[in-house]
Amino acid sequence: MELNGVAALVSGGASGLGEATVRELAAAGATVVVADIDADRGEALAKEVGGVFVRTDVSDEDQVQAAVQAAVDTGKPLRAAVSCAGIGWASRTVGRDGSPHDLASYRKVIDVNLIGTFNLVRLAAAAMARTEPANEDGERGAIVNTASLAGIEGQIGQIAYSSSKGGIIGMTVPAARDLAAVGVRVNTVAPGILDTPIYGRGPEAEAFKERLAAPVPFPKRLGTAAEFARLVRALLEISYVNAEVVRIDGGLRMQPK
Repeated sequence: MELNGVAALVSGGASGLGEATVRELAAAGATVVVADIDADRGEALAKEVGGVFVRTDVSDEDQVQAAVQAAVDTGKPLRAAVSCAGIGWASRTVGRDGSPHDLASYRKVIDVNLIGTFNLVRLAAAAMARTEPANEDGERGAIVNTASLAGIEGQIGQIAYSSSKGGIIGMTVPAARDLAAVGVRVNTVAPGILDTPIYGRGPEAEAFKERLAAPVPFPKRLGTAAEFARLVRALLEISYVNAEVVRIDGGLRMQPK
């Protein structure tokens, strides 16, 4: 699918994996809507790449719909939607002191990561369905969601995060099957340990990242946001890739902790 001259929407687009994806899609010629709760970073990035910023809490239906509408309002067909918005949480199902996992925190992670992803899938796909086909295959658009190796091999303390990311993996095939009728593909990326600003900077942060990279078979380093973004672009552009969950992890298999 050709990205030049289309509208694209990236949730969580103001930083990290989302920011790299925004830059990659803009470089491909797309007009990108940056959907994020961080207005300062989001507005600056959108201005830099010639896109549009919309403040968006992905768990809020109206705000996601506003972001989708902003993409439609660019005057270019909405063909690409990428879900990068997400939050983490670390807590055991039952703590060492015998206390159960906080239910409100669990719900928050599910709301943002899983329901937020579904919100973008359903609303962006509905807008894509109203466009004319982009090619001889009848393709109208493509969606890429972001899961995690935690959705496959969750570690100790990742029960909420793993539940949310496992749900994203689980929606991939049925969403692709549902949306085949309107010519929209759905794929999911499951990253391993990628180097994003969440780890900080400086000697201590670098030492910590070296420890994280130690179990990675090859290459023995953390992945980069740019590598993630290039994979997303490929999944959007290659029309015969559909209903897939693609790991980007250097061969890593997560240990219990």
